[in-house]
Amino acid sequence: MTNHQQSTRGEPRVALVTCGELADLDPDDRLVLAPLAAAGVAAEAVVWDDPDADWASYDLVVLRSPWDYALRRDEFLAWAASVPALVNPAEVVRWNTDKRYLAELSAAGVPTVPTSWVEPEESWAPPADAGEYVIKPAVSAGSQDTGRYDLADPEHRELAAAHVRRLSDARRLTMVQPYLTAVDTEGETALLFLAGPDGLAFSHAIRKGPMLTGPDLGLDGLYKAEEITARTARPEQLAVAEQTLATVPGGTRQLLYARVDLIPGPDGAPVLVELELTEPSLFLGHADGAPDRLAEAIITHLARRD
Repeated sequence: MTNHQQSTRGEPRVALVTCGELADLDPDDRLVLAPLAAAGVAAEAVVWDDPDADWASYDLVVLRSPWDYALRRDEFLAWAASVPALVNPAEVVRWNTDKRYLAELSAAGVPTVPTSWVEPEESWAPPADAGEYVIKPAVSAGSQDTGRYDLADPEHRELAAAHVRRLSDARRLTMVQPYLTAVDTEGETALLFLAGPDGLAFSHAIRKGPMLTGPDLGLDGLYKAEEITARTARPEQLAVAEQTLATVPGGTRQLLYARVDLIPGPDGAPVLVELELTEPSLFLGHADGAPDRLAEAIITHLARRD
């Protein structure tokens, strides 16, 4: 955005990208509208696959809740590549929407949940050991198509195999991970980072309660309901988050936001579950000043485009 463009077009315009089922944005995302308006930024919700949307008319296009993309990833990536001024950038979106990035992070030394991968053409049988496992697709959002299986239970073993076959029949790469039982008591910790003048800065943290109670039985709506409370991040969690962010291809200065999701591993040390750079809930309503910090992050990226 040049100074000439800004003066000609008036206040900067920002699109907050969503999906048809949340055409007016998720309620949490709406919290950023008032601080943006107070700063003289005109922000509005726009559905990502709206054929009438004029993406070039916006000074910044911010991915927020396009949560219906998982079964249309190729279409979504083509759309992202066509949008000027997209944050996070299309190259990051391509990398981050396929959870095989976890293998890259693990190879780089980031502590991650151990994961095995089942290609669509591969046969798969449940492991012989009687532990609990999580099965999910490598491209997903909102815990869609995700289940928890106790392999000591013969019925669960059959359901786990059926889950993998169902994903394979749909030509989807499958992830198989041990269930980390500490989540049942400790929960999952999400650490939120937002852009500042010097790059990403830690904003706040929340606790998610355990979500997976059993086999995948389908899901009504875009995502599973979450039990969210505020949380104070511990130094060891922040250290893993910083280690994770240091591996992002292209660096973190290009990012508007990042969310690092951690669960205690068997030894109690935090391990990475997911690095969310595409459409994470930011839980703005669970930390004082978080909506203002997101507005400031957006303004920072607007300034970088001058």
